[in-house]
Amino acid sequence: MAKEIPCYILRDCLLFINRENKIGQIGDVTLPAIEAKREDMRNGGMIRPRKVYLGYEATEFSFKMPGFDPQVMKLFGLAPGTETPFMITGALVDEDGEVHSGVISIRGVIYKPNHGTWQGGTLAENDYAVDVRWHKLEVDGEAIQEVDDFDIKIGGQSQYQGIRNALLL
Repeated sequence: MAKEIPCYILRDCLLFINRENKIGQIGDVTLPAIEAKREDMRNGGMIRPRKVYLGYEATEFSFKMPGFDPQVMKLFGLAPGTETPFMITGALVDEDGEVHSGVISIRGVIYKPNHGTWQGGTLAENDYAVDVRWHKLEVDGEAIQEVDDFDIKIGGQSQYQGIRNALLL
């Protein structure tokens, strides 16, 4: 039976960058958002177009750091083919006190480090944007989504297995 109270409310989060935790170092994190690639199609006999789904758009995530962290800065400009592991963990708490673990594991490439404006007496903010090559979202250890360049799995089930079979993969 479903609970009749607010559930899975994010209470706190943490970012790991290249397997190093950044507790107390992250301002905020914008998670990868999966967006379907759609195009209008109107063939003969149709009175209106319909959206057809042609896979997914490229994904990215970003994070802000008030500190000027040399370890993170050294992850920009790495050789082609080099991916950095990131992990975002979240404490998701129901209003009855039950605590759930949310984990997003990511492999990607920092493509834009923006060190912002420096001014005495103000907090400088460093913004980083990451091209996501693979990510997996889990809640309480259960796979919710897993996305790479060739497949998307929802609840651990491939959504492209039929197409992969047709391609003899």
